[in-house]
Amino acid sequence: MNEKLQALKQLVCFSIDEAKDKLHLLGDSIWRHPEVACEERQAHETLVRFFTQEKGWTVEAHYKLETAFRATWGPVGGGDGKGVVNVGFLCEYDALPAIGHACGHNLIAETGAAAALGLKAALESKEAWPVSIKVTVLGTPAEEDEGGKVDLLREGAFKDLDVVLMAHPTQKDATYLPAMALHNLLVKYHGHASHASAYPWEGVNALDAAVMAYSNISVLRQQLRPDWRIHGIIKHGGVKPNIIPDYSELEFYFRTASHRDLPTIRAKAEACFRAAAMATGCEVELVFAKNEFHEMLRNRTLEDLYEENGKALGMKFTTEGFSGSTDFGNVSHAVPGIHPYFYIGSEALNHTEEYTAAAGADEAQFYTLRTAKALAMTALDVIYSPGVLDKIKQEFREAKLNEERK
Repeated sequence: MNEKLQALKQLVCFSIDEAKDKLHLLGDSIWRHPEVACEERQAHETLVRFFTQEKGWTVEAHYKLETAFRATWGPVGGGDGKGVVNVGFLCEYDALPAIGHACGHNLIAETGAAAALGLKAALESKEAWPVSIKVTVLGTPAEEDEGGKVDLLREGAFKDLDVVLMAHPTQKDATYLPAMALHNLLVKYHGHASHASAYPWEGVNALDAAVMAYSNISVLRQQLRPDWRIHGIIKHGGVKPNIIPDYSELEFYFRTASHRDLPTIRAKAEACFRAAAMATGCEVELVFAKNEFHEMLRNRTLEDLYEENGKALGMKFTTEGFSGSTDFGNVSHAVPGIHPYFYIGSEALNHTEEYTAAAGADEAQFYTLRTAKALAMTALDVIYSPGVLDKIKQEFREAKLNEERK
């Protein structure tokens, strides 16, 4: 490895270690005050204040969304006249209802902030840069629900970024784990209430419609492709046994390996929901979520760089892990990026109370900051290694072309 690049990577590690106390305080503050999607006001304020107090950052506190932000440093350096290389880091910070930061988004926020600080420190040490360089941190709310990144994409927040880097906590270190395309649906049945004993024939039972719909979907599953998923719950089924329910509500998730299959699975499910309404005499209202989540579009050049840097820091990578969904999938279709996963010192499973505790434990700090170092080191490779950014962008263009041909 180029000696100057190696020295910069060592400076990244030193700078992040030097800032570990304030970074821990940042993540801990978010963990102690969990806020659900679109309500992350204290977490948002904590991150905005953090970057405002750091020298050299320009902070836009309410960037396109109420609880989003953008912090930028640079551009620095004259470069070779080819424009600015803009490296983006993402912070998530929404929690889950009832169980808090059971997906470790407090650590995602800390990792993004730490990587940005480490990269900035390394870049400040140089008197000359190979290109003009800019560092951008985006605070992206509502990953667990509405998909803030999709809204930010729609608003053009990612259009000037060259690469986007973030990392997500789980049980192992993994450069890549599959993320499925996802779309959510709320199903509302409207019937007519009546006394369930005295004159049930006057009622139109919305709970019957919900039960039939749930059963219809269960029967449909045997006809689905192996990589398709439908799962849901009955959220509301009535208020009292002696009242024919006039309203019921279900929530369902549809997942596929490719977002191009979502219209097909939605159409099949919609037929099930409408059939239940017809059979029971209810009116049905289908409320699809505003945003779809797309599957990940991989960039193996970036993945390989991250894995090389992670191994140099002692990470041991696996290819085994869970298959969920993330709005970063949409970002990966717009900008070359990576979304690796990292171990936090616990075997607890995400979305459990045990993982909430693990995400707030002191033990998680070593692994969180190690991941931040690997992200920042990867950014240095993109900036300083000749031809790497061109290779990343070429792979991205080819992946997009192949995806469009499917």
